Amino acid sequence: MSKGISQHLVLPKGAGFGIKDGALDKTAFRKVLSVLAAKVAPEKAGVLLKATPMKRLLIDVPKVKSVAPGPDQGRLVLLKYSDQADLSPEALDFLRSHSAVLVPHELVFDYDYWSTDDVIHAILPDDLEAGAPSGFAVVGHIAHMNLRPEYLPFKHIIGQVVLDKNPSVRTVVNKLDNIDNQFRVFKMELLAGEPDFVVTQSENDCRFTFDFREVYWNSRLHHEHERLIEQFKPDDVVADVFAGVGPFAIPAAKKGCGVLANDLNPSSHKYLTQNIFENRVGSLVRPFCEDGREFIRQAFNRAWDDPLAPIPRPKLRRSQIKEIRAGERAEPPLAPRRNRISHFVMNLPDTAILFLDAFRGVCSRANAGERDLSGVYDESSMPMIHTHCFTRELEPDKAHADIRQRVEEKIGHPLGQEAIYHWVRSVAPQKEMYCVSFRLPYAVAYAP
Repeated sequence: MSKGISQHLVLPKGAGFGIKDGALDKTAFRKVLSVLAAKVAPEKAGVLLKATPMKRLLIDVPKVKSVAPGPDQGRLVLLKYSDQADLSPEALDFLRSHSAVLVPHELVFDYDYWSTDDVIHAILPDDLEAGAPSGFAVVGHIAHMNLRPEYLPFKHIIGQVVLDKNPSVRTVVNKLDNIDNQFRVFKMELLAGEPDFVVTQSENDCRFTFDFREVYWNSRLHHEHERLIEQFKPDDVVADVFAGVGPFAIPAAKKGCGVLANDLNPSSHKYLTQNIFENRVGSLVRPFCEDGREFIRQAFNRAWDDPLAPIPRPKLRRSQIKEIRAGERAEPPLAPRRNRISHFVMNLPDTAILFLDAFRGVCSRANAGERDLSGVYDESSMPMIHTHCFTRELEPDKAHADIRQRVEEKIGHPLGQEAIYHWVRSVAPQKEMYCVSFRLPYAVAYAP
């Protein structure tokens, strides 16, 4: 007995298949296969699908339905074999008992049927097929690839395949260099689709608009954004030192947090401001565009001089509003404005640790002037500092020790045992990303 049509439904791998004159030839991917179909009345189709003698005979090809329309308003129950000799006597008897007539039926599989991986593995030559690029990140309508040099001769064809196979993608780009500049952006080239780089990305019930060429965004950090935001309480004040376009700041404000959000990149600041407005959190988020060290030094003073808006009142039911208007219920009191920063977020993993020295003496008279911050920040109410960083150490204990040593060197004070080292993700074979969270030591903040 044959294995059915699935053994014929394959594309050659590593054969440079489907390329003609340096371009993708979609017609080469068309396959026509014939199968047997049991022609029955509409009410009989379900009986055949559930029958034990038929279970191993039904078509088992992905994306192909088991029942197709037949002539004279009948139904065709598709089988996986093309030769009646492959059907068991029991199955044939069952089909006859239900007045089923076996007829040939053609199935057409064209370029649209095959997956991205199917096509890419087919078009590449044998020496490149095994390591064929298959992964890409999607940001809004942009698919972002990071092709190795050996695949660059095929970059536009690969980009076209990715564009064809992903309906939500309108633009495919390839990263040209590493993130090694002040604003964490990289050059990119258009592989396929529209030259439209302004995207809208949804995350944590917020929408972020930005030009992907001009700002830093990493969709792989979605869970890290969510993890930290879950730690913020609605009445907290959060200072986001390297806010980008707002993936921490804006969802935090949606919870009710007051937020000071900063980014040195003018494009990030532009889109951060736009996203604050579009997500309707303008009363809770204040955007800044300055050096991270200066932002840290001024954040405590700013919160003191101009406290953040109070936590929004809970929404009232219609009946409660009527009672308030009728004088039958007192209006809920407005919470006080907020002048104590509860959290600092420092998501600049390449260099964030280097900015930690800015916390030395930040509450001292030398930085605070005549402001007496001791009534707001005592040893039990110092803010938590969440610092993202990279380490070359792969073993957790060694990674923790490496991060601790670098942090302590910058703040000039030992970290307490309550410091938390959270592994975020592997960035490269010898590069891990962590977030170290610790309470700012009182002695550091008030250092002379």
